[in-house]
Amino acid sequence: MSTPLGSAQRPPATRSVSSVPPAAQTDRELTVDAEAERLVDTLRSWGPLTVAFSGGVDSSVVAAAAFRADPEGAVAVTAESPSVPEWQLQAARQVAAKIGIRHQLVTTDEGTKPDYQRNDLRRCFHCKQTLYAALRSLPTASASTIVSGTNADDLGDYRPGIEAAGVAGVRAPLAELGFTKSRVRAIAEYFQLPNAKLPASPCLASRIAYGVEVTPERLRRIESAEAWVRSQGFSDVRVRMHPDELARVEVPVDELAALVESTMLARLDERLRAAGFRFVTVDAQGFRSGNLNPPLVSLTSTRTVRSTHEGHDR
Repeated sequence: MSTPLGSAQRPPATRSVSSVPPAAQTDRELTVDAEAERLVDTLRSWGPLTVAFSGGVDSSVVAAAAFRADPEGAVAVTAESPSVPEWQLQAARQVAAKIGIRHQLVTTDEGTKPDYQRNDLRRCFHCKQTLYAALRSLPTASASTIVSGTNADDLGDYRPGIEAAGVAGVRAPLAELGFTKSRVRAIAEYFQLPNAKLPASPCLASRIAYGVEVTPERLRRIESAEAWVRSQGFSDVRVRMHPDELARVEVPVDELAALVESTMLARLDERLRAAGFRFVTVDAQGFRSGNLNPPLVSLTSTRTVRSTHEGHDR
C-alpha cells in the first residue's frame, strides 16, 4: 500500500476551471514533489472524495492524490458501459489496486438515450451528464466532492463533457491547479503509477464521426478492430468510423510503414471487412488524438467570442 505524502502548507482555496485564466494555469515554477503535495493538500481541503476514474493517467493521478489525502474515505468509481473497452476496465482495476484506493464499478445507461445515440456535437455532454448522475446516486458519493481527471490542456479542445461537469458540480483539481499533461505525467512517475506513460484512450464512441449513430454493435466492432491491430504489435491505434461503414485506421507515424506493408494491409482489410466494415482506409498522417474535433474547436471558439461581444453590445 502506498505511503501518504508529507503534508505541506495548504494552498488558498482554488477557483473553478472556467474562472482561471489560461496564463495563470500553466508554467508554475514548482518541483514535482511540491506539485504533488499541493494536489494532495488541495484535495484534502475538499473533504470526502469520489474520483471519476477511467484508469487513464490523469484520473489515476487524482485517485492517487485522493488516497493520500483521505486513505479511509476516498473512493474511485469507474463507468461500465459498451463505450468502455474491456482492457480499459481491467487496467482501471489494476491501477486502483496498485494505488490502494477503494474501487467501484457503476453501470451507466447513456447508450439507451436518443440524445446520446444520435451522436451530435453534444454527445459527450449527455454521456458525462449520465455518468455524474450515476456517481452522485451512489451512497458513497452522496455527501462527497466528485472530482475528475480533466487537466489544463483539455480546456483547449472541444469538450462538452467539461460543461456537464460544471453543471453537476464536479471539480477538476488538475485543471484548477494549472497542471498540463506533461506535469501530470511527471507527478504520475513521482507517485510510481504503472500507467505514467500510457497513451490517452478516450471512450469508443469518440471514434464515431459526428452524425453517425452510436450503437452497441458499432462500439463492439471498433473495440474488436482496435484489439486486433494492437495484437499485431502496434503501440497505439484508433479505428475511426465514418458514414457508409468506412473505417479509417490510425497508428503512430513511425509505425505506418509496417501497417501498409502489403501482407499486413491485406490482413487488415480482410479482418475489418469480416467485422462489418464496408471500406477500410489507412490515414497517411498517422495517429492524432481528437482529430475529429479541430474544426469544432475553431467554430466553437468563434461562436463563443461572437456571443460574448454581442452580450457586451446589448
